[in-house]
Amino acid sequence: MERAIIQARGLTRRFGALTAVNRLDLEVERGEIFGLVGPDGAGKTTTLRLLCGLMDPSDGEAWVAGRNTAREPEAVKDRIGYMAQRFGLYTDLTVEENMDFYADLFGITGSERDRLKRHLLPMTRMEPFRRRQAGRLSGGMKQKLALMCTLLHRPQILFLDEPTNGVDPLSRRDFWAILYQLVKDGITIFVTTAYLDEAERCNRVGMMDHGSLIHCDTPEALKRQLEETCYEVEAADQDAARRLLKQQPGVVSVEMSGAALHALVSPSGASAESLQQALPQAKIRRIEPSLEDVFLALVRRATDAKSAA
Repeated sequence: MERAIIQARGLTRRFGALTAVNRLDLEVERGEIFGLVGPDGAGKTTTLRLLCGLMDPSDGEAWVAGRNTAREPEAVKDRIGYMAQRFGLYTDLTVEENMDFYADLFGITGSERDRLKRHLLPMTRMEPFRRRQAGRLSGGMKQKLALMCTLLHRPQILFLDEPTNGVDPLSRRDFWAILYQLVKDGITIFVTTAYLDEAERCNRVGMMDHGSLIHCDTPEALKRQLEETCYEVEAADQDAARRLLKQQPGVVSVEMSGAALHALVSPSGASAESLQQALPQAKIRRIEPSLEDVFLALVRRATDAKSAA
């Protein structure tokens, strides 16, 4: 059986007293979109840099495309594309000039360069802007240009560090449509994101907090495994509703979700009927939990387990 295209065993990175990545075990299969999610400071970017061979681990090992990231970092870099949060675009160069610059760095010339541009520019819908300076592009267009530059050397695996951070919703949707096309073309994608709704688009999701991977599965399986029941609560006075909900038996968390509240209730806790009695003017219904609900529940559970240890 073929080894997973990305594999980590006990991968750890310490910065002095801080453990940024803590004994990470992970496998990513060829041809999937894998999402690593978590808040700022969770260890996502450090994990990405370890897997890209840009940083040596303090302990443990990782293999990417069959190469050891610490012992063979150059071989790893030849097989991957890495798009950092701040990708090095040249704002005074046009879209096409930026692509030509990175093609020169990768040693891609002549007909192969022309072929790649003919493929990438229409795929990203950037053809009409090929002569526009990068500094005059919108945030979403800059991300598309960075992606095209990353793809020029035809990587097997694409590592993307919060690629849609600060990008408008429409551009985020376009960007993900491009990622789906890349997967169809045979590229494996490893993406970090702080957007839990965006993680729903991934084949599998790893949830990370304080340097540790707390759970990893498909979005659907993660939702099914949640022990608590999730209720959506719409009330005129959200602050008062939150206070009342927290007083109900078995309510383990109440968080804002858009214009409503999401209440997680333990299996032996309050029912929809008892919640309605406590908030007679509110609109309450049981819903499928979002990945954000799942993440918050798992983080709370992991914190409680540490406190009890």
